[in-house]
Amino acid sequence: MTEASADSIGVLALTDAPGVGPPPESDADLWQAIAGDGPRAHAAFTELFQRHAEAVWNYAYRLTASWAQADDLLSTAFLAAWRTRGRAVLTRDSARPWLFTVTARLARDERRAGARLTALAQRLSRTTPERDHADAVAEGDLAERRLRRVLAAVDRLPRAEREVVRLCLLGEVSTADAARLLGIAEASVRARTSRARARLRGLIEEESDD
Repeated sequence: MTEASADSIGVLALTDAPGVGPPPESDADLWQAIAGDGPRAHAAFTELFQRHAEAVWNYAYRLTASWAQADDLLSTAFLAAWRTRGRAVLTRDSARPWLFTVTARLARDERRAGARLTALAQRLSRTTPERDHADAVAEGDLAERRLRRVLAAVDRLPRAEREVVRLCLLGEVSTADAARLLGIAEASVRARTSRARARLRGLIEEESDD
């Protein structure tokens, strides 16, 4: 056996050893990889989806109060990521702020096209078996009504405050990332968030009194 062959076997053994392997790629690396074509791009996109799908779905649900719409927004947001590969630019190493921004825009477009809240009751009736009990359904309905009340209040906020609410309060995007995405100072994001919280409390209390 040659010295080169021995070295190759050693590398393979090290790579295959449990708990040993190359460090995980960053979102920025994956983002760059999906800009290409072929199996590498598809593998990178799959990894990106697995990392962020749950967070994007949860964010979409908080924006819409609808499981079905959250499913749709999740698919459409990642489809947008695939279609814009090579052109879209991340503000930081994480792809999550970009995905949240796209999801919020898609949700806003859906509301403009016509809110589908009338279909929400039908969607909720098609629950999974473990949620078909009367108590679970009643509890779910109450949560949905509360969330819809909050979303209605968010829609009444000034545009600048709506943006920070959807990113920072609903999406849990950091103040720094929100500032980069919106092109404003962090201090402005914090000020808008504070004003939005105060307005939301007033609006929700006002609706509760009605």
